[in-house]
Amino acid sequence: MLNQILRDRVYTLTLTTLLLCIVSAAVFPATFPTFENFRQLLLNLSIDAIVAVGMMLLLISGVFDLSVGSVVAFAGGLSAHLMVFYNVPVPVAILAGLGSAVLIGWINGYLIAYQGINPLIQTLAMMGIVRGGALMVAGAGIQNLPYWYNAIGQSKLLGVQMPVWYMGLVVAAFTFLVNRTVFFRRYYYIGGNEQAAELSGIRVRRMKLYAFILSATLAGVAGMLLTSRLGAALSTLGRGMELRVITAVILGGASLTGGVGKIPGALLGALFMGLVSNIMVIARVSGYWQEIILGLILIIAVWIDLALQRRSAVRQGLPRKSVNTPSPEGVGIEK
Repeated sequence: MLNQILRDRVYTLTLTTLLLCIVSAAVFPATFPTFENFRQLLLNLSIDAIVAVGMMLLLISGVFDLSVGSVVAFAGGLSAHLMVFYNVPVPVAILAGLGSAVLIGWINGYLIAYQGINPLIQTLAMMGIVRGGALMVAGAGIQNLPYWYNAIGQSKLLGVQMPVWYMGLVVAAFTFLVNRTVFFRRYYYIGGNEQAAELSGIRVRRMKLYAFILSATLAGVAGMLLTSRLGAALSTLGRGMELRVITAVILGGASLTGGVGKIPGALLGALFMGLVSNIMVIARVSGYWQEIILGLILIIAVWIDLALQRRSAVRQGLPRKSVNTPSPEGVGIEK
């Protein structure tokens, strides 16, 4: 029983999150266990959770993207720039921002999947390029955004701001797609054994391209929600999001070796990270220490992932990479 709990990171993270909530409620009874705090907690983590869904899909396929935080700033900044300085209608400006995110995702996916550039190098370079673009379009900040644009992120339903509902919609939609559709199930086969997936007829490079486009598009959506919620576009938005999102996804069950992970795990990981940040704010922990603690959580999450992979490989007598290789049955063959 104990071994099963340790192997199932989603179950373990759920228990850890509940325990952390109980302890926090006991230590901070006047500030933590309140409706207003939980509502603010969900609102703050909603943006990271949406981006984490796309990152989970990438990690399942065996790659990752370090430029998502910059895409959040650039997509929101571009839409705001068009609306404020060129009086572009809100729907057109939103489409332009999302289109820029799709283009960034396509460039990353094409250069990585078709040209063989290392994902770390490519997305790290794109992170700097897109952050520079965000500085160009947003400058020192853009305010006085149109009312209907701000309403996207500031309106409420049942007392909860809309980004939380959008987060739930994204998680539910991709949970269904990944669990129930042949197209998305192929990502597990690609992440588990890319060569075997290629030989079975799956177009691996095209699938990776689609994954980068989807991830960047979700980052663009997050950028729209964040700027509309704040009522302003800032070039610094999304800074450090890469660290938080990758940490959340690994905590939620993904592996750097690919082939494993579930979309609800991305939400749970984002919830845990948001909870830790929320508690540190309540406890008035210095911002410097907050960054250190979040970095340590990432190191611990990766260490646990590697330890579990090695243990599973030793138990099955298989190379560690082959542990993640799913059965091709039900994956589907693309001719």
